[in-house]
Amino acid sequence: MADAIVIGAGPNGLVAANVLADAGWQVEVLEAQPQPGGAVRSNRALDPAFINDLFSSFYPLAKASPAIGALQLEQHGLAWSHAPTVLAHPLADGRCATLHRGPTATRDQLESVFGASDAAAWERLTALWQTLHPHLLRSLFTPFPPIKPTAVMAARLRPAGIIRTARFMTLPVRRLAEEEFTQPGAGLLLAGCALHADLLPEAAGSAAFGWLMAMLGQQVGWPVPVGGSTSLTHALVRRLESRGGRVRCGQRVEEVIVRGGKALGVRTADGQCYRARRAVLADVAATALYGGLVGWEHLPPRLRQDLRRFQWDFSTFKVDWALSGPIPWTAAQAADAGTVHLGADLDELSDYAHQVTTGRLPRRPFALLGQMTTADGSRSPAGTQSAWAYTHVPQKIADDLGGDAITGRWDARESEAMAERLERQVERFAPGFRELVTARRILSPPVLQGLDENLVGGAVNGGTTAIHQQFVFRPTPGTGRPEGPIERLYLASSSAHPGGGVHGACGANAARAALRSHRLLAGRILSPGLSAAQRLLGGNPERG
Repeated sequence: MADAIVIGAGPNGLVAANVLADAGWQVEVLEAQPQPGGAVRSNRALDPAFINDLFSSFYPLAKASPAIGALQLEQHGLAWSHAPTVLAHPLADGRCATLHRGPTATRDQLESVFGASDAAAWERLTALWQTLHPHLLRSLFTPFPPIKPTAVMAARLRPAGIIRTARFMTLPVRRLAEEEFTQPGAGLLLAGCALHADLLPEAAGSAAFGWLMAMLGQQVGWPVPVGGSTSLTHALVRRLESRGGRVRCGQRVEEVIVRGGKALGVRTADGQCYRARRAVLADVAATALYGGLVGWEHLPPRLRQDLRRFQWDFSTFKVDWALSGPIPWTAAQAADAGTVHLGADLDELSDYAHQVTTGRLPRRPFALLGQMTTADGSRSPAGTQSAWAYTHVPQKIADDLGGDAITGRWDARESEAMAERLERQVERFAPGFRELVTARRILSPPVLQGLDENLVGGAVNGGTTAIHQQFVFRPTPGTGRPEGPIERLYLASSSAHPGGGVHGACGANAARAALRSHRLLAGRILSPGLSAAQRLLGGNPERG
């Protein structure tokens, strides 16, 4: 028995558990995998001398997140490290656009390579960020509607600025690049950042997402945990344990026990039952929680219909490498970057994204490449490089434009063929790269899902980032809050608002909702009212 049971020890689950433990609750975290961390894990399995992250690697959202920042994880062993350059995007003509920490370094680089006009346009984008920071992040990370931070931003912008900023937030990144820049460099920085999610350069809102990621790079960098991403997980676990919480690994939850419309606890695969005196928080995909851990007989019928429309983001295909030396970039400026985006121009990025969206596997995949030893010297021996690259692929492959007849079975032949294709993309910008590879690990979509069941089909963002599945539409049309149709049960995964990324906000929001439900006024009125609103939006349960 515990005050709260948290299902899943990913970053959202661990943040939620810490918030509850800080309030004096007794917390048990149950994790199906042998280790905690979800998609924040690293190991030495590729080469004992190298540390390679299995999933996520760079953490601007974690560094900027109010939820994670409040935990003061540096007091529990976490240390951050930065590459000299945040991001590089080499062009086919040998030029390179680079993103740097600080308010002026990126502008200065753009001016020296791409001209004063583009530098001035970048400075305007930076000024908008400085006007909205930090209230924009607070508005994104808090439950909907974010009244207070929105009001502060509106006051800062004034009426004329509000409408223009609203237009900016809806722009496709391609249109923003056409309006603001005369040369390709700055637009590529923003478009590449937008493609961290499943937003095409022509998609509404892709400019805002790319701009957000770039501005975070200038504000806090894209840091990495010293010693591998597991260091972030270990700090979260140590902090929780210091407050009396406990993480149990190898404990797969099979059922959330519901009686009278309330979550009372969980049952694990070995038959053990855990009673939750106050709340159950689920750091699992919405599609696994509703209709899976919670039977449909307890849920509104419309929720079942809505979840059939739930859209996953693109699948991910990743390769880890141990390299005998630094990557030989044609554009020398890329050597100091922690992250390198690989796509020749905006048209190539658009072609790639459109092909993935329509089920076609691109011949030339846009790739995100991490130079981990450049960012953290502890990742591999001196003079070597721990590196990775990933690309997005269709959830269902209808055609392979690369000629390798990859169908999406992702057996050994298909995985090797796709890894070769990814390495050829690196070779376009760094001839001689493949001669440096001493070991390689392939993480196809089924492998990623096998290591973390929340990454359904290799989707890393918990569902599409497109506007039709954000805010009050995430995970289904509703209140945009962690409360669901079952009282005392809270969705704490990236399937909930605000979505994907290692920021812990989904878990923190769920924990605060659970705490709020046990305050006198909120517990009697607000929390039951939100659950009732979710039931009303979804119709009555199929059975009583």
